[in-house]
Amino acid sequence: MVSTAIPARTILLVEDDPALALGLRDTLEFEGFRVLHTDKGEQGLILASQNHPDCIILDLMLPDLNGYQVCERVRRADEHVPIIMLTARGQEADKIRGLDAGADDYVTKPFSVGELVARIRALFRRGNRTLAPASARFEIGDASVDLGAHAVTRGGETTPISFYEVELLKLLHERVGQPVSRDDILDKVWGTKSTPTNRTVDNFVVKLRKKIEPQHDKPRHILTVYGFGYKLVP
Repeated sequence: MVSTAIPARTILLVEDDPALALGLRDTLEFEGFRVLHTDKGEQGLILASQNHPDCIILDLMLPDLNGYQVCERVRRADEHVPIIMLTARGQEADKIRGLDAGADDYVTKPFSVGELVARIRALFRRGNRTLAPASARFEIGDASVDLGAHAVTRGGETTPISFYEVELLKLLHERVGQPVSRDDILDKVWGTKSTPTNRTVDNFVVKLRKKIEPQHDKPRHILTVYGFGYKLVP
């Protein structure tokens, strides 16, 4: 008899704090995930290459390579694997640097393990449905967006965009010209509710502006609606 069981999702955990790693591993395995763990960045790269995990949870501070370096090298080999970065730093610049390196999301220590599991499950739910048809293309100013290919082309240069960037652009494009609140974006894209210090949406907008706007510090297309959210003007 052929088994019809669905294989467990594989999560690669790169974390050098033994207590935190043990707690995360136990919780994730209890939730039904297969977990690979290492406390070194170089070994994380090897495990990612050999096992093709469904998600990578990556600590920023590692004893050999830092999380930014690991993230950049993973992204050169795989543009689409979701990467959640764990960081004890609260500065916006550190978070933006992580997103620029290719991370899809970040969680600041100390954090709720339940929230991390919820983010992982929300990410997988969105990945299981058709989020962007292969033919979904549109123009934003002089940039051409191809959601199916996860890419933006501007000035003859093509730049990859991550899972969450695709979803954020898709939502803004669906409501083109209309203000979309941060709370609505968090709910529709990340599947999480807003908290007073949650700047996830703002950081992803900064990242997208660098890829789409002629001058990312003087945006013409992804506009801030102050005190509310954002709107897209093609």
